[in-house]
Amino acid sequence: MKYGWGLAAALALVPAAAHAAPDDDIDQNAARADTQRPATQKEDAAKQTPGSSTTDTQHRPRAGVRRDSDLSPSALTADTQRTPPPGLFADWFDIRKRLTERGIGVSARYASESGYNFAGGDRKLLRETGQFDVGVLLDLDKVIGLQGGAFQATLTYRRGRDLGADANLGVLQQVQEVYGRGQTLRLTQFWYEQKLGEKLELKIGRTNPGEDFAVFSCYFQNLSFCGAQPGNLVGDYWQNWPVGQWGARLRYDRNEQLTFKAGVYEVNPRNLDNDFVIGHFHGATGALIPVEAEWHRGNDDGRVGAFKVGGWVNTSDGDDVFYDVNRQPIAITGLAPLRSNARYGVYFNLQQQITGTSKDGKSVTGLSVFLNATQADRATSTTDNQVAAGLFYKGLVPWRPGDILGFGVARTNVNGRVAKGQALDPTRPAVQDAEYASEIYYSVHPTRWLELRPNVQFIHNPGGVHDANDVGVLGMKAAITL
Repeated sequence: MKYGWGLAAALALVPAAAHAAPDDDIDQNAARADTQRPATQKEDAAKQTPGSSTTDTQHRPRAGVRRDSDLSPSALTADTQRTPPPGLFADWFDIRKRLTERGIGVSARYASESGYNFAGGDRKLLRETGQFDVGVLLDLDKVIGLQGGAFQATLTYRRGRDLGADANLGVLQQVQEVYGRGQTLRLTQFWYEQKLGEKLELKIGRTNPGEDFAVFSCYFQNLSFCGAQPGNLVGDYWQNWPVGQWGARLRYDRNEQLTFKAGVYEVNPRNLDNDFVIGHFHGATGALIPVEAEWHRGNDDGRVGAFKVGGWVNTSDGDDVFYDVNRQPIAITGLAPLRSNARYGVYFNLQQQITGTSKDGKSVTGLSVFLNATQADRATSTTDNQVAAGLFYKGLVPWRPGDILGFGVARTNVNGRVAKGQALDPTRPAVQDAEYASEIYYSVHPTRWLELRPNVQFIHNPGGVHDANDVGVLGMKAAITL
């Protein structure tokens, strides 16, 4: 078996002082032009995509999605209306620059996550896993003269080993979030977006709900703090990146502060198959219908914030986690489970800058805090709620541009009805409750094309089992912009 600190450890040998990037090259505020709207719409230029950091493995670095993005500090961005950030191979002999001038944005990166469990599990191991993705974003106004239109296509390929499985950590949430959903090639994005007037916008194609609803960054390495939180609880039908689903999203900007969104996405178990496909046209079991309202505030006042509340309904049938078809405990009868004809949930996201400076509605320096909370229905959800909170501090070391300190704590709960059934099973060794995770990381850019995020994770009650040994993981999250 190959042990791998892998790419992340090798990259750590790069001298920390080499080619330090100027602030405007590594700050998330560097890319403000909106590739999907006419350049005359100045209000759109201040909006930023979710997850523009190179280490955010659940979003493409791109411009075009407006203030529904998370507000956590970020780094490199890709933008078809300004010179792309320099990658490992610079500007590809000016190819990217020339394409950008024609409204064609191209980007590629590799994200690596390594982990060593210094505590917990049945053996100590070192494992590395990663994701390569390449994408193209077309400003259709420039390309074909279609004003307010955009097209995005992204391929992802995941590879590597899962520390949680290999070391038998027994955790509910992965300690390497980039692992999972099949180590395979996927068409993650293949969608068209069109602005309809000044306030309305439609997106349709191969996408996923985590791009537009409950949006949160993926800067941490533990899955408890990564991406749209509902996908961490009900991932059998709310499928986050890199899985693509047929879907559509309608967005309405009531004013500069208030936004409403609604969407519909195909629920199809075949989307999780480890095969490359453009998309499945058979096998759907229902539709996922999310809605969200977002209020955001602040601009250059150092107090930017975003507050989201949303919910969803899944029209697919679901198995009851406690009752059988006769409304008796499954743990006793062993019969087929009772079927529910719908599944649902609600969520709340808060991000708020407390200190420091901001520009164009994004934090530049200082302290920001976040809180994510999700509740899924208790009839069909094995893990029914999750709460995560934490902070980001940007500019901790003045002479290190773009450095970020992040800290988070989270609780993932096993449904009490599941635990009640487990307690009735005399053969079961333990009854599950809640898992508690924490992580601290520090992000630096040794060069403009490289981001390193060493981190330490601690998981109490892994798997929600009180008698399980606590887990400690020393990790490195890294990304190369190519």
